[in-house]
Amino acid sequence: MNSLRVPNPHHRPAMPSLVESSEGGDEGESLRYEEIEDDNVSPTDLSELLKDGTKESHDRAENTQFVKDFLKGRIKKELFKLATVALYFTYSALEEEMDRNKDNPVFAPLYFPLELHRKEALIKDMKYFYGEDWKEKIQCSEATQHYVDRIHHVGQHEPELLVAHAYTRYMGDLSGGQVLKKVAQRALKLPSTDEGIQFYVFENVSNAQQFKQLYRARLNALDLDKSCKERIVEEANRAFRFNMQVFDELDKIGKSLTEEAQEGGLPVHDGKGDLRKCPYYADKLAGKAAPGCPYHAAMAVAKQPLVQLILAACIAVAAGAAAWYMM
Repeated sequence: MNSLRVPNPHHRPAMPSLVESSEGGDEGESLRYEEIEDDNVSPTDLSELLKDGTKESHDRAENTQFVKDFLKGRIKKELFKLATVALYFTYSALEEEMDRNKDNPVFAPLYFPLELHRKEALIKDMKYFYGEDWKEKIQCSEATQHYVDRIHHVGQHEPELLVAHAYTRYMGDLSGGQVLKKVAQRALKLPSTDEGIQFYVFENVSNAQQFKQLYRARLNALDLDKSCKERIVEEANRAFRFNMQVFDELDKIGKSLTEEAQEGGLPVHDGKGDLRKCPYYADKLAGKAAPGCPYHAAMAVAKQPLVQLILAACIAVAAGAAAWYMM
């Protein structure tokens, strides 16, 4: 499909344009939107129903701790990698179901694989962060799996609701996602050649504003009754909730991460937070018998009475040696 298609002039919905914050420092970037007025828009257009019906969910998602920290540039590399993994599993499911429904009239007009599909870009990011054997090093998290399961259910049983998931993801990627790209590139000191952030690069969309206008026009041209439109808006809000659950999960994991990862790629656990969220998780996620977190293992040994006695004796000997040396 060609990205230069001209939208129907009778269906030109108001299009939000992204505005970046001009203030630096701790204020970070902004995902604020301004509306372009269009007298041809009808309140019953699906694009308008989605915009108005998901505004509250959008605001809540933007105000999750994970997103607020991200926008301020407070994002650790290991956490960004896990967020990218979540995106990989999400888009793999979404695009599988979109391919399945590419000829279904309730979704076909929104099928733009060349312009929008993100899975191949995410594979490039996986290789950058995890190496050629990246598939062996990642696993779908619990919150992401719930999201993935819902996408598969919708694609196979209620394909008209797939519209909600595609709208929520891709329109966000073409808008706020472009701000997140800049923040990640700057905060994580990623290459200027876009390695690690290919997900945010839409090579076949030359003008994001025009493409979003086209996409909304296609939304409004779908032959849907009022009840179906309401269900799509409800599903879009549900998609936002899935995203917020992923954000909350990442935020909890982030609290147990130190600023830098160890040489071998696993972060150091500092003993704080829930042990179940300890980033020493590779073997556990792979379903193998893990030796456990080094920090907690060491602390458990140190609490043994015999070990404490030996440690005390060693300290006493060391103190005596130091005193003798200083005489």
